Amino acid sequence: MCSKLSAISVMIAAVLAVCSKSLEATSIYTIEQAVALAQERNPDILVARRKVTEARGGFIEARSGYLPSLSSSGLYDKRQTQSETNLRQEDYNAILKLEQNLYTGGAVTSQVAIARLNIAKANYDLQETTSRVIMDARIAFNELLLNRAKVRVHEDSVGVFEQELKSEQENFNAGIVGKLNVQRAEVALANERPELFNAQTDLRNSYLRLAELLGVDVRPGAQSPPFEISGELQYRPNHADLNDCLARADANRPAIKAREKDIEIEDRQYVLDRSATRPHVRAFSGYEIYSERDPEVGPEFNYGGVVGINATWNIFDGFATKGRMQATRARREAGVQALAAARRSVGSEVRSAFFDLQQAERVLENETRNVQTADEALDTAKGNFAAGLGTQLDVLQAAADVTRTRTTRLSAIYLHNAALARLAHACGSSEEALNFGSDFKGAKSENRNAALAADVAKPPQKMTQR
Repeated sequence: MCSKLSAISVMIAAVLAVCSKSLEATSIYTIEQAVALAQERNPDILVARRKVTEARGGFIEARSGYLPSLSSSGLYDKRQTQSETNLRQEDYNAILKLEQNLYTGGAVTSQVAIARLNIAKANYDLQETTSRVIMDARIAFNELLLNRAKVRVHEDSVGVFEQELKSEQENFNAGIVGKLNVQRAEVALANERPELFNAQTDLRNSYLRLAELLGVDVRPGAQSPPFEISGELQYRPNHADLNDCLARADANRPAIKAREKDIEIEDRQYVLDRSATRPHVRAFSGYEIYSERDPEVGPEFNYGGVVGINATWNIFDGFATKGRMQATRARREAGVQALAAARRSVGSEVRSAFFDLQQAERVLENETRNVQTADEALDTAKGNFAAGLGTQLDVLQAAADVTRTRTTRLSAIYLHNAALARLAHACGSSEEALNFGSDFKGAKSENRNAALAADVAKPPQKMTQR
């Protein structure tokens, strides 16, 4: 009976394990769902959020300079009598004190201002990190779509070459063609298979890169990806303006705003450093319990309230404050240079992404027409070979051209989408805010070529489908 129960429990555990694996493998994400998941779980974004929380804690600490502080202290000691004296051996005191800053030379005001600026800077850093992760997630998602489509294209190509080899072997067995035709078909198939293997490896690596961005763990030894994606590579024409993109980047990019906050922080830090050369005044009041050691003065146990003002002023500190102020001025000058460098870097990012976008559009428009031409050339080569007007080499070359043109077009769509994501990140805006997406159905006559490219962007199911 026990053995049966144990066997049943093992079977149930195995079934549950299989079910859990199947449930994990059925997670399917669109590109927007993947971006939302990355914003929620990406480690870089989580770290940036913690830094915002840290900056808020620094503000609470700095603001405490405006509020009174309540503290208590106490002392008890007993002295060993080494000479003849009438003083009591025990000495003790305890005090509860309330203190309030009256004047700090601008220190507290500067500390609070710096804390507020640190919060703003941390938020800009969070926005910059989030924008970069969104860009990386969109690029990785499109790369995954690209490699998946390439696998399909190479699988179709391998199928065509396998069919060609089978046909040539049948013709050779029938005495219609020579051994050379069979060897050519074998070489063409052998040349195409490594391309399929490379595409499959690239697809697996794409899953790993996207999983890392999404914060999804990949189980050791897992043969299947931890999730699936939906959609195909799609192209939508846009007409972005370079000057508008540069203006948006200079106004909206969080990286530039964060460098501006660095300069403001150093300005406030200079005031904070200078406050060390001014007096600091604090008022206090409290209640004290203390002992009187001399019996002739009064009773041992005493108590009562205390009130007073405590002032300090560093007349000379060995030029320590001067050194701090000099270092702060140097950091501010470096911050100005960093801001200028950030503006130049952002401008280069915008221009680079814009030029890549234009190049991808030109390549895509050219390769879209070329794919149709290659498909027609393959059909023509097959017809000519069947009619005895062409050679088998023409057919094999035409099939290879179809594969190459399709993969080039897919790569152009990917490069277009990647450049679009980079341009949106460089401008500090979303693609929707920049109005990059447009419906090709309503395109004007001068945009019909771009509309045609969008219409045929989805890869056909078969190599010869037109």
